[in-house]
Amino acid sequence: MTTYAYIRVSTDRQDLDNQRHGVIEYAKQHGLEPLTFFDDTVTGKKNWRERDIGKLLDQARKGDILLVAEISRLARSTLQVLEILQHAAEKEIAVHVVKNRMVMDGSLHARITATVLGLAAEIEREFISARTTEALARRKAAGLPLGRPKGRTSDERKLDKRKDEIKDLLVKGVHKTSIARIVGCSPNTLYQWMEANNMSRYIKRRTTKGGKKT
Repeated sequence: MTTYAYIRVSTDRQDLDNQRHGVIEYAKQHGLEPLTFFDDTVTGKKNWRERDIGKLLDQARKGDILLVAEISRLARSTLQVLEILQHAAEKEIAVHVVKNRMVMDGSLHARITATVLGLAAEIEREFISARTTEALARRKAAGLPLGRPKGRTSDERKLDKRKDEIKDLLVKGVHKTSIARIVGCSPNTLYQWMEANNMSRYIKRRTTKGGKKT
């Protein structure tokens, strides 16, 4: 039997030390030494199969034990936590959550806990769906565009750095085509950038015979 200790590395040194201390003390109290440590440096937002916790579970065998300081250290989402616990159960690997003194070992208590976590995952998905629907409805009611915002071009980002220079040229009455040549972009890009930066007052619109502005 191998006892693995999974530590998700944090930028907070004290937090990291607390994780290690808690796991080591728990192992001593329950006779689960020696420990094989897995330090995961990848963000918990990444899918668990692509992190060290995935490698650990692939390496572990039936009868092995996994210690983790807190359930939230396994992953950032309830759904991923549930997937990890389910995968461990299928391989008959017991998972001990040190902080809660919870043992997921295939017992009735463990199955009940897994069921509760599964329900929590369903509720979490419902909340996310509801929040997304409400947010879209608010944007639609406010006349705002739906979907992901379009990415800014490299030319537009370049213009951000020369904002003061462009504004000074506009105040002096320099033609927009000339300004576009000075800053090295197309006139259309300059116009779009000006409108996005509340400088549309410097853009003169042509008036057609029908009185419409273009």
